[in-house]
Amino acid sequence: MSKISFGLLKQNDFRNFWLGHTVSSFGVQITTVAIPLIAALTMHASPLEMGFLTAVEFLPFLLISLFVGVWVDRKPKRPMMIAADIVRAVALIAIPVGIFIDILTMPLLYIIAAIVGINTVIFEIAHVSYLPTVVKKDELVEGNSKLEFSSSSATVVGQSIGGALIQIFSAPFSILFNIGTYLVSAVYLARIKKQEDAVEVPEGTKQNMGAEIREGAKFVFHNNILRAILIGTVIFNLFTYVIEPIFILYISRTLALAPVYIGLIFSMSGVGALLGAFIAGPMVKKLGIGKTMVTSLFLAGLVSLVIPVATLLPTLPAVILIMVMYMIDAAMVIVYNINQRSLRQGITPQNLQGRMNACMRMFGMGVVPIGAVLGGWLGGIIGTTPTLIVGAIGLMGSSIFIVFSSVRTITQPAGPDVTSHGG
Repeated sequence: MSKISFGLLKQNDFRNFWLGHTVSSFGVQITTVAIPLIAALTMHASPLEMGFLTAVEFLPFLLISLFVGVWVDRKPKRPMMIAADIVRAVALIAIPVGIFIDILTMPLLYIIAAIVGINTVIFEIAHVSYLPTVVKKDELVEGNSKLEFSSSSATVVGQSIGGALIQIFSAPFSILFNIGTYLVSAVYLARIKKQEDAVEVPEGTKQNMGAEIREGAKFVFHNNILRAILIGTVIFNLFTYVIEPIFILYISRTLALAPVYIGLIFSMSGVGALLGAFIAGPMVKKLGIGKTMVTSLFLAGLVSLVIPVATLLPTLPAVILIMVMYMIDAAMVIVYNINQRSLRQGITPQNLQGRMNACMRMFGMGVVPIGAVLGGWLGGIIGTTPTLIVGAIGLMGSSIFIVFSSVRTITQPAGPDVTSHGG
């Protein structure tokens, strides 16, 4: 079997890191299903309360990412990930216990969801910043591909497992399985033997978190490669969420598809994500990392233009067309994410990994509400189909910033002096 299939999995430290990440990802997906269902079925939450529950899980990404980035750069990352797993497990224990002794309320559930969300932010920023510690620069694409494959598998299978556990054992009891995944993840991470390099914090900034945040932001915005990636990613995410809120309206109202067809369409995003994780490495070998990023962004937008064509087709061909589109779109998004993440990690000094990743995440996540509101507003004014077209054109336009930057010529994420070719 090729190196793409096994490669890094032969290395004990990466294998433990990958297994810890994989098990934790499944835990996150089970939580994603279980907590809202507990609120809806056990707590009989109102729509407003359900909205608040989603908000408290999402807000930590916006509110604390930059501060977590500083913390990740100051401290060893592996103990942070282990601690985040343990804290999430302990917090979740309160749900079945609270139900058993009849003290669980929606405010308490908000607190539990917030604690889980905060520690998920810590885990994710630490884990993406930790990868360069356990793999070499020229192994980043393979490492990220394997981690992305795990995340995609967790998205496809984890929520299904969560739903099955809830169906069989009830939502509160399924939380016990969730707790187990976080604890198993912590055990695998604890088995990593490679020691992290000592973290050196400049003397003048040891107690000045604001200065360290500014240093991280300055590094991102003053680096031509990172700035181009950031702008391209922000534009792509903006128009992705212009499409997102009205796509479901389009397929459920404009096309009037039955729920079974809608389920099939959404399932293809997971299939596409797995495909993207497999083809990311081969695409880089053939095109180079920069051209792969440009191609993946452009193709994701191009296939989105196919969506409105479905209105001209009978139901079954329309469903098949959208399923194929959804699969290709998801694959290209994963290809882009694997490569832009590998390039970012490859050109960033280890003492800035946390702040760089936090800055990217902050702006990438921060644009999501703007895109959703813009999509809803456009849909109300010009209609769902024209808004989908606007969104698709915006997605293709995101590749322009990569095309007209030095990123396009980069072949491998080999370090600050990245390898490039041709004009």
